[in-house]
Amino acid sequence: MASGSLESLDRLPTALLATIMTKLDVSSICSLAVTCRTFSSCASHILSFLPHFHILDISPTMELIKPLLPPNPHLKSLKLNCDFSGKLLSEIGSRCKDLRSLYLGSVAEKRGRAIHISDLEELLGGCTQLEALNLMFDISLFLRHNFARVWTLASEKLTSLEIGYISSVMVTELLSPNVGPHQCPNQIRPSVLPGIQKLSLSVDYITDTMVGTISKGLILLTHLELRDAPLIEPRVTFDLTNSGLQQINQHGRLKHLSLVRSQEFLITYFKRVNDLGILLMADKCANMESICLGGFCRVTDSGFKTILHSCSNLYKLKVSHGSQLTDLVFHDIAATSLSLTHVSLGWCNLLTNHAIRSLVCNLDLKVLDLRDCKNLGDEALRAIGSLCKLKMLLLDGSDITDVGMAYLQHGIIGSLVSLSVRGCKKLTDKCISALFDGSYKLQLQELDLSNLPNLSDNGVLTLAKHRVPIAELRMRQCPLIGDTSVMALASMQVDDDRGHGSSLQLLDLYNCGGITQLSFRWLKKPYFPRLRWLGVTGSVNRDIVDALARNRPFLHVACRGEEIGTDPWNDLDGSYMHDYEELDELERWLQEGEDESDDEEMDDADMLMG
Repeated sequence: MASGSLESLDRLPTALLATIMTKLDVSSICSLAVTCRTFSSCASHILSFLPHFHILDISPTMELIKPLLPPNPHLKSLKLNCDFSGKLLSEIGSRCKDLRSLYLGSVAEKRGRAIHISDLEELLGGCTQLEALNLMFDISLFLRHNFARVWTLASEKLTSLEIGYISSVMVTELLSPNVGPHQCPNQIRPSVLPGIQKLSLSVDYITDTMVGTISKGLILLTHLELRDAPLIEPRVTFDLTNSGLQQINQHGRLKHLSLVRSQEFLITYFKRVNDLGILLMADKCANMESICLGGFCRVTDSGFKTILHSCSNLYKLKVSHGSQLTDLVFHDIAATSLSLTHVSLGWCNLLTNHAIRSLVCNLDLKVLDLRDCKNLGDEALRAIGSLCKLKMLLLDGSDITDVGMAYLQHGIIGSLVSLSVRGCKKLTDKCISALFDGSYKLQLQELDLSNLPNLSDNGVLTLAKHRVPIAELRMRQCPLIGDTSVMALASMQVDDDRGHGSSLQLLDLYNCGGITQLSFRWLKKPYFPRLRWLGVTGSVNRDIVDALARNRPFLHVACRGEEIGTDPWNDLDGSYMHDYEELDELERWLQEGEDESDDEEMDDADMLMG
């Protein structure tokens, strides 16, 4: 935005300015505040009555946060990503007493600092109206001494709790109804957090003791999500067995259950659970609506079929690393009363096309995750093509070809929002034409073409010519993708009134073989005006990468190979529909005011597009 425009806004009545600024997000308000005294004054006033304060793109320092959180009785929701001492917790407890929802990302853990238990005590004691609390960091940073006692201060209205990491021992101690400090030995203290309905925890080990404590103590629980990532193979006393599964849902209110053993650090499974455990659990889970089981390597078709035939209200089924799951589980699914909308069967390597033919009788399917089901081929795509309501389809590592992709073009491509064919090595440039030739009114916003050795610039040129309104495009590890692809995407017009390349918000080109310094010229303004995330190989030229980051301060540049942006593939609960219009409003104003220079380069790209 030109300085003259800012001066014109500066002359507007304060009340009108305040009204305009309340329409902006917090980042935009802060950006405006530094431009002049009038905006600074308005921003200070607005921050005293904003109902929502969300900053997740950056990790602000304590010095920055303090003036942004004045006393505000209207503040109901606070979301922050932070990387400093636990003093933030006590500050929130003293400044934001009327909060209903609090989300905190990393706190101190990246610097290895401990967090004093008194900081948590002030947070829980101060925010007496909290209904939802998400602490997405390592809770073991708190000393265990007095940890359970502090939680007795938590809001009686707290119904939802999510913790980024906590040991199973701390969970058990927290929820165990121990003898109180001034009580007789036979007088049991009531359970801490009795109002919790939704509990989501990442722990070191999912154990029978922890599951039993949760099931007994939280009598109102409707959602339970537990995930572990063992560093060593669990001993029997620190593992989940059939006995632990039998304790789940003792009060009969559970609707959503997720038990996942991650292989992030070690290839390991729930080796002490078999079909009997699933049968014992299913007896108490007839009213379940959503079940997610990851790493149950000893459960066979018999156990999984028990779930399908016992849970008549089930609409979401997720099974990952089900090494004994076969097509037979779904052979007679049409005879059940199920109406599945979400199915995830990642890393179930025994499944074939026959299973998918049976599954598609669920015509209301919206999400289908078949990642690394290596035996699925074109016949599976033929069956999937009949699912006219499908929004998300993940086919990573399958055996599909360009011919199979054409089945989607004749069926579901108009409804798809997210499509991933990462690592489907038989696909070539022709898969782009097979998908999009003749298509119109496309809704596709996320496309993953990573690790396709036969995808070249010609495929990207075809994609650009079809003006597919993609917001997130991933092409990692594609050796034949080069500068021509970047130029084509930079020149792509989706809508005539939105400018060049305006739809792309994420572009991942990490380790693409043909990317040179030329591409970085096209990654600068005014090209890709909405781009927020960029993945490149840092070794191309570190100075050029750094210069690009300075040229586009709103752009997150990743060059170490890390996955960028949000991960929609791991959020398959229906919230996969991103709001792609939710951009930084001030940034949009700045973009609209940009002087679109470098016309000669743009003309060259237009000629390239033909």
